Amino acid sequence: MKRIALFPGSFDPITNGHVDIIRRALPIFDEVVVGIGQNSAKTYLFDLEQRKKWLEEVFQNDPQISVQVYETLTVDFCLKIGANYIIRGLRSAPDFEYEKNIAQFNKALHGVDTLFFITEPSLSPISSTIIRDIIRNNGDPSPFLPKEIKIGGNGIKKR
Repeated sequence: MKRIALFPGSFDPITNGHVDIIRRALPIFDEVVVGIGQNSAKTYLFDLEQRKKWLEEVFQNDPQISVQVYETLTVDFCLKIGANYIIRGLRSAPDFEYEKNIAQFNKALHGVDTLFFITEPSLSPISSTIIRDIIRNNGDPSPFLPKEIKIGGNGIKKR
């Protein structure tokens, strides 16, 4: 049986922290699906097409990784794609408390396990929320983003 894991997120934008967690999961799984969750109630800084394009560019040389979009509950998407695992990165104790409850429900309701990766210390302060604030205030987010992502002078527009 193929070991498939889902790494879900909004990736608005993808950060070096996300990339690190995904790459660290590769030796454990046959396939990692990076799932871009769509929530119609949420306002994104970057549109779906841009976020998907960035992910595909970042992982273009990784045949184990695919990028997909979904609008259902994350655990239901796992069942759809045959993933028995969800990958989550943890930066802090509050992250763990929040993620633990979701993981327990996913396991109890659908049998999907969650694997937690502790963020590398140098990457733990990075969050998409902070990156979006830097971008909104015309700061330079490049130290926190994969090299494939250029925001600003190259014509990529915020939503």
